[in-house]
Amino acid sequence: MSDALLEHASRSIAAGSKSFAAAARLFDASTRRSTVLLYAWCRHCDDVIDGQSHGFGNGLPGADPACLAQLEEATRRVCAGEPPASPAFAALQEVVRRHGIPERYPLDHLAGFRMDVEGRRYHSFADTLDYCYHVAGVVGVMMALVMGARDEDTLDRACDLGLAFQLTNIARDILDDHASGRLYLPAQWLDEAGIPPEALSAPRYRPALAHLAGRLVNAAEPYYASALGGLATLPPRSAWAVATARAVYRQIGIRVKTAGPAAWDSRLATSRADKLRLAFVGGLQALVSRLGRPSPRPAGLWTRARPDLATARHAGVAAAP
Repeated sequence: MSDALLEHASRSIAAGSKSFAAAARLFDASTRRSTVLLYAWCRHCDDVIDGQSHGFGNGLPGADPACLAQLEEATRRVCAGEPPASPAFAALQEVVRRHGIPERYPLDHLAGFRMDVEGRRYHSFADTLDYCYHVAGVVGVMMALVMGARDEDTLDRACDLGLAFQLTNIARDILDDHASGRLYLPAQWLDEAGIPPEALSAPRYRPALAHLAGRLVNAAEPYYASALGGLATLPPRSAWAVATARAVYRQIGIRVKTAGPAAWDSRLATSRADKLRLAFVGGLQALVSRLGRPSPRPAGLWTRARPDLATARHAGVAAAP
């Protein structure tokens, strides 16, 4: 792995996600390298589809099937060991080789971008969770593999954390996503709230929209709770980093819910002081996780299709609050 490639990946994570970059510093050096490399590929693919740079910019000029097909082909090639055509794909190839990540996981991630490219709409909460798996849950699975996890139960917990992260992101970014022509809220929820999808951003619907954002934040809680059960199986520093990322993202969701209709007046985030405090909290949670036996993963949570359960996409979805 060249210094130039690592520098490219580090710049990508620093520019694209301050919250994730802060938590990534807690990993040991080897895990941190793989983490930033994997992030660089994910960020690159997201930016290509959205026509952005590090998650910023207006318009979606790259959101077309041809761009997605190119990403899929390039991903298959580097997973097969062919020479990469760009730093982002060199980064993916390094991680795939080093940690034995199956090709199906990067391709699952790209399938989430396909949902955006095709303008998929989400009728039920289970539909929204399916999207969350592809854009975030499977990234959690790949991250767990980077940290050395191999048992499917731990990978399920990692997926749960990714689902929780994405539900938080959706709640925070409802209006920004809508302005870009994307809507991840379940149509059933919008119907119940009396919010026409085309008028979602209208000020008169802001209180009802805040209620739905609160539902998303509440719905993320069982997945955040489940993720704690996987900490004990991770190396100590990895457990600390994961617990810290969990605490930081969960805090953003709490702020969205607390802000109510004002949640979208400015982009909600956590301060440096918050991140330091939550890193301490994460450290305590990582330590406590080693003192007892984790509770079984709650029944009724959305469950990814596992290699040993290839026909099961859902194990049932608990009703969201």
